[in-house]
Amino acid sequence: MRKRVVITGMGGLCGLGTDAATIWGEMRAGRPAIGPISNPAIHDVKVATGCEIRQLPEHGIDRKQLVAMDRFSLLAVIAAREAVRQAGLVIDETNTQRIGATVGVGVCGWEVIEENYRAILLDGKSRAGIFSVPRAMPGAPAGQVSMHLGLRGPVFGVTSACSSANHAIASAVDQIRLGRADVMLTGGSDAPMVWGILKGWEALRVLSPDTCRPFSADRQGLVLGEGAGMVVLESYEHASARGADILAEIVGTGLSGDASDIVAPTVEGPQGAMRACLADAGLEPQDIDYLNAHGTGTKANDQIETAAIKRVFGEHAYKLSVSSTKSMHAHCLGASGALELIACVMAIREGIVPPTANYREPDPDCDLDVTPNVARERKVRAAISNAFAFGGTNAVLAFKAV
Repeated sequence: MRKRVVITGMGGLCGLGTDAATIWGEMRAGRPAIGPISNPAIHDVKVATGCEIRQLPEHGIDRKQLVAMDRFSLLAVIAAREAVRQAGLVIDETNTQRIGATVGVGVCGWEVIEENYRAILLDGKSRAGIFSVPRAMPGAPAGQVSMHLGLRGPVFGVTSACSSANHAIASAVDQIRLGRADVMLTGGSDAPMVWGILKGWEALRVLSPDTCRPFSADRQGLVLGEGAGMVVLESYEHASARGADILAEIVGTGLSGDASDIVAPTVEGPQGAMRACLADAGLEPQDIDYLNAHGTGTKANDQIETAAIKRVFGEHAYKLSVSSTKSMHAHCLGASGALELIACVMAIREGIVPPTANYREPDPDCDLDVTPNVARERKVRAAISNAFAFGGTNAVLAFKAV
């Protein structure tokens, strides 16, 4: 009999707020944090809309440590500390070997790469910063979380573009199910609000000029944001033995590949991941009350995701409450799935489905109940969260009340 995996702590920060409770409060209220980019270093961009963290919370990390950390690592550490505090988890020499960390990131540490390009190409410096590689490497957030919390179990980074957080969480579930760890810190982090990255996304012609309107007929594209979300996962036995407050259970994970196009999604790939997730969870389509959609706000993504949901859920697709919280915290790339986990867990705990903000016009190709603009009271027995990415990599998670 496989081990049950439960969530005992959550932490997060993004444009909506700098702790998980505030993020959920803003989601529930349907208040987007998307707006004009305020960073003066970001100039000469055609689309200057994003979702920034205006001010970081006090974190107490000293300067000697900060010089070796890129922003995406710092965000992950702050979120992980919050999750550990909520979980009431004490980490010491008696358990450190049984606690690990997996952190998903979109690509790498973009901030330090931009700093080096500017220093060498514009300022005429002859060498890069000494910590450039350890700051930029995709595994840095997982390593930094491990070092700052003293974790000596399985520790590694996961990189699969916009599915990174869900893949990292699925990997953490596997570590516990396989008996390699009793506890895992897991989630995702990304800080793409730098000039070169915004120019790259601008070239793809998928950025919205004003805001994110998933599933609305007048949607114009996605909006980029920064943030991190981290959770404490434990085996049910471990959490129960220490008297932890269990927030929800992760009952299923489903992974798939499109094997089709590097940027254009298919219906079959997301469909396969959702079906695999339900099978892993031992749930039927009618058992799911809430679906947190990938819902980026691009024409193709929202239509294809709607079609995939219909194939998987059949007639029940029209009874599901669906929403995209990216309409509020924007697309935080490698962090998105972890922030959306907060929405799923709190929907289960409070019986509130967060809305799809900014919705204005029905789209006949996106004709599900997308919970427009206002949160809805609904008993949520089980929820799933979709994450689909460039490269055709898909990861879906299922949660239920304990």
